[in-house]
Amino acid sequence: MSTPDKVTFQHNAWKRLIFPLFATMLAAVNAAPPAEATRPNILWIVVDDMSANLSCYGESTIQTPNLDSLARTGLQFNQAYATSPVCSTFRSALITGMYQTTIGAHHHRSGRGDHQIQLPSGVVPIPTLFQKAGYYTCMGSGLKELDYRSQAPLKSRRSAMGKSDYNFTWDREIYHGNDWSGRKEGQPFFMQIQLHGGKLRGSSEKSYSSFEKQVTDTLGNTTDPASVRLPPYYPDDLILRRDWANYLDSVRITDWHVGKVYDRLTQEGLLSNTLIIFFTDHGISHARGKQFLYDEGTHIPLILSGPKIQRGATRQDLVEHIDIAALSLAAAGIEIPATMQGRDLLSSNYKDKQFVFSARDRCGEADDRIRSVRSEEFLYIRNFYPSRPHLMPSTYKDGKLIIQRLRQMHAKGTLTAIANRILFASERATEELYLRSEDPWQTNNLAHSPAYRSDLKRHREALNRWMVDTVDQGSETDETYALEIQDQMRATKNTETREQFRRNSEIYQAWRAAGK
Repeated sequence: MSTPDKVTFQHNAWKRLIFPLFATMLAAVNAAPPAEATRPNILWIVVDDMSANLSCYGESTIQTPNLDSLARTGLQFNQAYATSPVCSTFRSALITGMYQTTIGAHHHRSGRGDHQIQLPSGVVPIPTLFQKAGYYTCMGSGLKELDYRSQAPLKSRRSAMGKSDYNFTWDREIYHGNDWSGRKEGQPFFMQIQLHGGKLRGSSEKSYSSFEKQVTDTLGNTTDPASVRLPPYYPDDLILRRDWANYLDSVRITDWHVGKVYDRLTQEGLLSNTLIIFFTDHGISHARGKQFLYDEGTHIPLILSGPKIQRGATRQDLVEHIDIAALSLAAAGIEIPATMQGRDLLSSNYKDKQFVFSARDRCGEADDRIRSVRSEEFLYIRNFYPSRPHLMPSTYKDGKLIIQRLRQMHAKGTLTAIANRILFASERATEELYLRSEDPWQTNNLAHSPAYRSDLKRHREALNRWMVDTVDQGSETDETYALEIQDQMRATKNTETREQFRRNSEIYQAWRAAGK
């Protein structure tokens, strides 16, 4: 039986994947687009740091009437998963329809400085494909009077585009502007509305208070912290409750913003010919959410509404967020490049996936490598650095009040047993296996249970095949890690934060040298 860490990058596999199909892709790009009148507008609503905490997905503490309405008039996917649980790697995969591990964009905020990352030959961002098909491409807030924070825009940012965050070199000309109003008369548009989502709540007492004022001014009231339900591994603590209540209010603000966009489309006579696709870029930013491969970090909402979309429908099959690129191109009548790994979920010959995959790699200075595979029954996770703790040093994570509170409670011995076991174990299991129907929060690892030995082997082998077939490029070299750390330190303005980042990076470099 092969061991989990024996799968290695095979350079020639990329050539086998790309070059035989490159001619097909070029033909698709240069194909004549359909007639103007038949082409729908494609509108993505992409939200930061938010899980599927919508009332249409079962959240009962708050109500999300506008998104519920979108689901009632369209199609709701109940098992949509991010192939990466952090912004830049998710977005790099999203905009290419490719696994971030295939295209070398799998390390968070990489390729921004001296270390440059080029997309493999034959892979292009999909706005380029939309432009070649005659579409106006744009990215902003979707509203003239509000920005990505759902606040009045600063004068200096009124013409600013929305969040891109791609981990590769790209041409900003792939976007014509920040709003569809700049297009020619009758020209269809591909629009990305980028919203701050869960980031609105911030990470400190000061940011909580500021956001609570925004929520009160906008919606009239805030969510009562006493009403929230925390995952079982988070302690029943006032700070964590307040943070979660603020998070739920960020969902409410997002819902309100989506409602205003919907009204604009209606008023401009665009609604009937616009395919709206709502989704988030990963789960809630928390100790076991964002950056990790449990459902808290990777399960996302995905709702489609518009032309040719069945009304009031739901789907229970497993899908990946890279499929959004493929279905968007198909809906616009643009042929999907044969090299694209995402699939058109709406195709008449689409076949349900047996497995979906996710990957986490370096986030900031926090050097890690985790892979996962989900089936209908199980979630399998492989930790390539099991001797490193779950809550490893991270300038980003440790800057959050909730993480500081968890560490404080751990030091005082006031955490629950499950919180200590799940969040503060000094090491992680090399392999994790969870029965999805019985363990929705993934707290009972079955990897060492004899009763599930065959299931463990099946998922282990599925992950091995996927890493080979998709040319998983794995961990950075020591030299690349050092270059990326230097780039990110140069980009960090705050002296104290930069110094903490440096100290943490030295810990990881020592771990690397020791083989930990």
